[in-house]
Amino acid sequence: MQNPNSQDDPSLQFRQSLEKNAFEDISEKIIAVILFSCALVSVLTTFGIVVIIFREAFGFFQEVSFAEFFLDTKWTPLFAERHFGVWPLIAGTFLTTVIAMAVAIPLGLSSAIYLSEYAQPKVAAILRPAVELLAGIPTVVYGYFALLFLTPLLRNIIPLEIFNALSAGLMMGVMITPTVGSISLDAIQAVPRSLREGAYAVGITKLESIFKIVLPAALSGIIASIILGISRAVGETMTVLIAAGQQPKLTLNFAESVETMTAYMAQISGGDSPRGSLNFQTLYAVGALLFLMTLVLNIVSYWIANRFKEKYE
Repeated sequence: MQNPNSQDDPSLQFRQSLEKNAFEDISEKIIAVILFSCALVSVLTTFGIVVIIFREAFGFFQEVSFAEFFLDTKWTPLFAERHFGVWPLIAGTFLTTVIAMAVAIPLGLSSAIYLSEYAQPKVAAILRPAVELLAGIPTVVYGYFALLFLTPLLRNIIPLEIFNALSAGLMMGVMITPTVGSISLDAIQAVPRSLREGAYAVGITKLESIFKIVLPAALSGIIASIILGISRAVGETMTVLIAAGQQPKLTLNFAESVETMTAYMAQISGGDSPRGSLNFQTLYAVGALLFLMTLVLNIVSYWIANRFKEKYE
């Protein structure tokens, strides 16, 4: 039977406090170990992917020189007369990305401005999830929509091949719009209300305050969203594979069929090339180049976000 005066015993309370603190310390350490293990798995997975990609790419460059890979203008590794010039794949990736960003930047930025500065809170609460819902649609659906609906529609207006860069780029732009819009919206909403009120106090209109005060203040976040959108477009696979075709051409004509770097990687990974062959190793050579391109884009995004970051008290 517990002593009724035990609650008033300072020594007993001290021992209970020590036991409680020891239990909490053990729990905190266990949680810290679990979280560290999860983070370590992510790091080791990334490290393993990088090692495998560059190890296989190294085997490719032992048989194909850097000069042939970067200076040749033909990409025909699966043909009898093989060429390994990667520029047609880079050109196709660049062309579809430019078209996509020409759509995503104005649409995403305009939607962010409207939701932040003009829309009523109830309207914004409905429209923002609706816009972000576009990011949840499978990319294969975008690809077939571009091929079966958008391309026939555009061919009634301008001459296009059945597989073309324009349809793929336009559909990618719609797909990337939520990425650009969501991050830009967060950057715009982070601008203090006091800046807007100060602009109104000196007689500036709302539209002028947006373009002269709000957008410059949110510039780092907006640029980061654009670069992230570019990375998303460069790494897109299924939309360009279905809608843009698989003809590597060194061209900037959006009406023609092109092949992007990711589309070629999907083609090789289909299993037609024996594992360990030179054709199979081209998958890793293109993948290594794509990895370096996206890495550079992410570094530039991080640098710009810190270089133009505005801090407010």
